[in-house]
Amino acid sequence: MTDHRQPRVLITSAGFGDGHNSAARNLACALSGHAEVQVVDPCAKGAPWVNELIRSSYRFTTTYAPRTWSKIYNSVERRDFSKDTLPLMRRPEAALHRSLQEFRPDVVVSTYPLYPYFLERSFCKDIPRCPVVTVVTDSININAAWRNAPTDYWLVTDPETRRHLIDFDIAPRRIVETGFPVDDRFSKLNPISADDDAKPFRVLFFPTPKRPTVRRAARAVLDHAGWPTELTIVLGRNLRKLYSRAREIQKAYPGRVKIKGWTKKVPELLCNHHLVIGKAGGATVHEALAARCPMLIHHLVPGQEEGNLNLLKIIGGGSLADSPDRLSASLRDLLTDHAALWRQQKRRLTKHACPQASATAANFILNLVDSTSKEE
Repeated sequence: MTDHRQPRVLITSAGFGDGHNSAARNLACALSGHAEVQVVDPCAKGAPWVNELIRSSYRFTTTYAPRTWSKIYNSVERRDFSKDTLPLMRRPEAALHRSLQEFRPDVVVSTYPLYPYFLERSFCKDIPRCPVVTVVTDSININAAWRNAPTDYWLVTDPETRRHLIDFDIAPRRIVETGFPVDDRFSKLNPISADDDAKPFRVLFFPTPKRPTVRRAARAVLDHAGWPTELTIVLGRNLRKLYSRAREIQKAYPGRVKIKGWTKKVPELLCNHHLVIGKAGGATVHEALAARCPMLIHHLVPGQEEGNLNLLKIIGGGSLADSPDRLSASLRDLLTDHAALWRQQKRRLTKHACPQASATAANFILNLVDSTSKEE
């Protein structure tokens, strides 16, 4: 790059889970003002109808048949994505190629593991080669699709994940620990202190679409004896499906339950609550970490999300509570002895939180473009 224009950064994402889009969106915000940024979802752009069908199937399977999805996910270990063997991905690959032709990026950042394979084929055609950076949105248990991607650098969430990739003979200099790119607001907010009296103990709950889990989990929290608890239920895309169940709980525990639908204030909510209950997706776990908010996992997709749970356990900031009984027992443990375990988890999370991860990743990307241009 020989002129004085801003560098062009193409960020590629996918709608399979919230982590890819969340990382792409937050990185784009961090780069704003420093680069010309374009965020694209080649799957949605190239094959919108097929993409929506696959997304719906993905959400259904990971929610209602997680072990089936685990088998699908683990089968990727034996697949070679360097070969054009995915008919459903040919239109997304063509869409990505067109984006490269039109935008002519100085660097491509991928938050989805398959796109670097598409990029490599584009570079072998008529697209000038540029650096490729892969943002790994999972932790520790990293699938072969990520590990084998033809990328220049991997940006990872934590030291354990970095060590895991090094164990697969990836050069350490190519694995950069930045943290998960969370919303920049986390770096400006003040989470609840570990010295807070925690009365009432405010719990933030992100339920899955499963109807029975709303009432069962809510009662496990609100029926806790010996410590006042309050609950905020964030329904999101499940608002229509789950609202009546959540409203039942709100009426049964007057003054102790808040219900929210879509909200853009997740960082504020996490920082203003003592505990979060949610699924073990990469975005949710790392947002909880950034907010220094201890977490209980009530839904886990085996294989894909186990590493995120393991990271919480290694840090000492959360655990699995995938039934009402386990949830009640976990809450009791956290609040015993004037909430000693909860306070310990808060302090451990403070040592490992990366609320500035988006800025760290953005700086790495900008420096990479700068160093590449100087070599030309």
